[in-house]
Amino acid sequence: MVYKEKLEQLNDYEWILPKDSRKEMKVAGKLIANKAIYDAMEEGAIQQLSNVCCLPGVIEPVIALPDAHFGYGLPMGAVAAFDAEQGIISAGLCGFDINCGINSIRTNLSYKEIKEKIKQLVPALFDSIPCGVGSKGKLRLTPDEINQVLINGCEWAVEKGYGVKEDLPKIEENGKMLGADPSKVSDLAKKRGIPQLGTLGAGNHFLEIQKVTDIYDDKANDWGIKDKDQVMIMLHCGSRGFGHQVASDYLKIQEQAVKKYNIWIPDKQLACAPANSPEGQDYFAAMKCAVNYSFTNRLVMTQWIRETFEKVFQKDWESMDMHTVYGICHNVLKLEEHTVEGSKRKVFVHRKGATRSFPDIPVLLAGSMGTSSYILKGTELAMQKTFGSSAHGAGRAMSRHGALRQFKGRQIEQDLLKKGIHTKATQYDSLAEEAPLAYKDVEQVIESVHNSGISLKVCRLEPVGVIKG
Repeated sequence: MVYKEKLEQLNDYEWILPKDSRKEMKVAGKLIANKAIYDAMEEGAIQQLSNVCCLPGVIEPVIALPDAHFGYGLPMGAVAAFDAEQGIISAGLCGFDINCGINSIRTNLSYKEIKEKIKQLVPALFDSIPCGVGSKGKLRLTPDEINQVLINGCEWAVEKGYGVKEDLPKIEENGKMLGADPSKVSDLAKKRGIPQLGTLGAGNHFLEIQKVTDIYDDKANDWGIKDKDQVMIMLHCGSRGFGHQVASDYLKIQEQAVKKYNIWIPDKQLACAPANSPEGQDYFAAMKCAVNYSFTNRLVMTQWIRETFEKVFQKDWESMDMHTVYGICHNVLKLEEHTVEGSKRKVFVHRKGATRSFPDIPVLLAGSMGTSSYILKGTELAMQKTFGSSAHGAGRAMSRHGALRQFKGRQIEQDLLKKGIHTKATQYDSLAEEAPLAYKDVEQVIESVHNSGISLKVCRLEPVGVIKG
């Protein structure tokens, strides 16, 4: 069955997938996109959207954001909310890289001040931040310490000198999601997590040195973003092998739960469990451990970034004003209160490749390698339309295998250098996989979220240095 052609346009930036598009759908779906994004949207992503509209306790609408593309069960770049009593919890709807997210760090340096040092700075950052598939970090945690990381998140990092107290209120959940229970995490997940804390990983994870090109909103000044050409840093990574193992473990558990509780699902990748069942709540507690691991992972590297800048520029990071602007999650499950049909309700919000967009809180949206990224602000309209959510990035337009067939890493490196962007990667294939043309046009994504009102532009950033795993 074809689903994309069933989308009905509500306005220039919203499309509805009616509930009667298939007999199993309990609610309507929605796509936030301008015409260009809509035209390029995969049929498979809209079918996946319709699948999630069939699940028990789902709340209208299930939302595909403009960066949406075909994913595991639910499109990457989507939001699905479920009633806290009658709904479900799904490991697949959260994703494998639990709390993949972004830290944005400001500086008071101008691009002019760092331009002559960029050739030194990029390799220095590459050397100080472990990168690549299966990379191991510089930390040596004991089994007790990994449990402390899982429970206390960034509080553990600050106590150990990785980050400062001022970072904590600038991170979603203050860098520590309450209710994490390491006893719900497998020994294998912990074994994978111990050597990888403080590592960037591979894939679409990156560290960028950026410069501000445009400021659109006075909110920028509140967040310490004051001038064009101001140097910023964006760190994008997740929970590494630890989060992947947690997801894998609970997908198996929830596959059994589907049979145990006699839940009909249109796709086995949508394995789930009743929200209040042991299989649902155990996953929620384990997922929080991965969330806290990921917050800690980014803050540890944030501190190493600061120390690297200190070495290169021969001054302390505080004098360079290298403070956290904000840190956010992309792949996460939250129990939140939202207004549904005119009344407040507790709902489990699955954000997969989606970022929180609460009023006046920073929304960090990463472009593809070599293209612009944005800092936006959340809105009240997002609370009404998308369960307080917005897009998280440009969104892939091409598979990794497709990108490897079409692009050459050395050529990407040369093309970026011509634009004044210095790159460093563990291998050339990493650059080919992440070629800018393998992604959607981030400017079209931004137009869609800004003009739909689910997040509003605050400032635009362009990369001058890129580190890839």
